[in-house]
Amino acid sequence: MSGDQYNIQDQYGYYFLTMTVVYWVDVFTRAEYRDVIVDSLNHCIEHKNLELNAWVVMSNHVHLVGRVNGGQGMSAFLRDFKKYTSKRILELIEELPESRRDWLLDKLSWEARRTKRAENYKLWKDGSHAISLQNIDAMGKVDYIHMNPVRAYLVQAPEHYIYSSAIDYSGGKGLVKVNVL
Repeated sequence: MSGDQYNIQDQYGYYFLTMTVVYWVDVFTRAEYRDVIVDSLNHCIEHKNLELNAWVVMSNHVHLVGRVNGGQGMSAFLRDFKKYTSKRILELIEELPESRRDWLLDKLSWEARRTKRAENYKLWKDGSHAISLQNIDAMGKVDYIHMNPVRAYLVQAPEHYIYSSAIDYSGGKGLVKVNVL
């Protein structure tokens, strides 16, 4: 489908996932856009059998570690998550006083036309770079996720970045309900 070599083989297995905005556009620069991701993850945990172990929202991508425990599985979760978040974020781009509105919509519209995989706008790249954690050190991936904001010079310590599960691994309570490994 997407040409992504990292396919989901086990719909109920644990995965390290990366969802990337087309052209690596920095969409998640506003809290309102990041909050869509947070709200959607919490909804999926409550209603779609998502078990989340780690997450982070960066300016142009989202990392997750987790699995879907029942229901239609990981592929269905990813499809629905991307569809909903894309639609809602695009609504916010049009509603909010967004200085980059025309530029963002032009980029996202161009990608929809180019790929013919969306009607008007395409926010997410195809695929999710799914890496099965069956034979991989899951804590290594969790640490990688939590260090993203530090490597990007957004914070000095992982637990200081609120759009991440790092605080949960430091004994606090973050924005999304996670199962600490």
